[in-house]
Amino acid sequence: MTEFGGPEALHLLDVPEVHAGPGEVRLRVTAAAVSPTDTYARNGTYAQRPGAPQEMPWIPGMDVAGVVDEVGEGTDTPLSVGDRVMGIVVPVGAHGGYREQIVLPAASVAPVPAGADDAAASTLPMNGLTARLALDRMGLAPGQVLAVTGAAGAFGGYVVQLAKVDGLVVVADAAEADRELVRSLGADVVLDRGAGFADAVLDRYPGGVDGLADGSLQGAEVARAVRDGGVVTTVRGYRGEDDALARGVRFEPVMVRDYAQNAAALDTLRAQAEAGEVTLRVADVLPAAEGATAHARLEAGGVRGRLVLQF
Repeated sequence: MTEFGGPEALHLLDVPEVHAGPGEVRLRVTAAAVSPTDTYARNGTYAQRPGAPQEMPWIPGMDVAGVVDEVGEGTDTPLSVGDRVMGIVVPVGAHGGYREQIVLPAASVAPVPAGADDAAASTLPMNGLTARLALDRMGLAPGQVLAVTGAAGAFGGYVVQLAKVDGLVVVADAAEADRELVRSLGADVVLDRGAGFADAVLDRYPGGVDGLADGSLQGAEVARAVRDGGVVTTVRGYRGEDDALARGVRFEPVMVRDYAQNAAALDTLRAQAEAGEVTLRVADVLPAAEGATAHARLEAGGVRGRLVLQF
């Protein structure tokens, strides 16, 4: 974008060529996933944060896949020119994933899962790492109970799947149309989404669950389903209400930038995708020039899996 606004603010631009420096690799991008975070970048919400850079163009996009076409001098990486890879992008002004060429830290890049095309691979890094970070911050032990809101979404779906790999019992929400999807992801208990979710959880677990990953941003309404001394992870910086804090509930806002150069975690996600432990879900693939259409579709709601822009 050259100005913030609605989906129509997205348009094609030429930007300068970039080159990989020490510790970096350059990708020829073939696919970039579209996420809700990208819409906040586009509409100017993130630009209001203290210290946010104001330069234009502002390029959204936190997930890419493509081919390594340059390795920075002295970069310690197993990656080579020609490798098919996926990567996580921390957008800052012009540094976003919706571009044909991007330079990333080598630690933000991993091979594409075997058998996956670039569109599917581009859906994994940001949401997969956010889910991994959320579970790591909660620190629950095998056999403990985790509730997940927004379980049909990309973040929530990965939380469900990774939690099952970790040995947790998962109670997830779903609309009627999404129940089979959420069950297929591995949820042990599927309850109706919405205002009644916390009560339904407490009916089943009267003392409350051990943890909650609040992917649908319900805040205090669902935090009451967590036991005294339990833990909640949030994805929009929510830090809890007085009632929950008084009960000793620990709130862990997760910011994926904390894992953006966790090469080991990203490569583990690759291996888990290859093993079928996490599912790469593509809703649709659109030409990059139709970025505005993709944003409009995402904001209209009901998208399951990720829309992907193809370059």
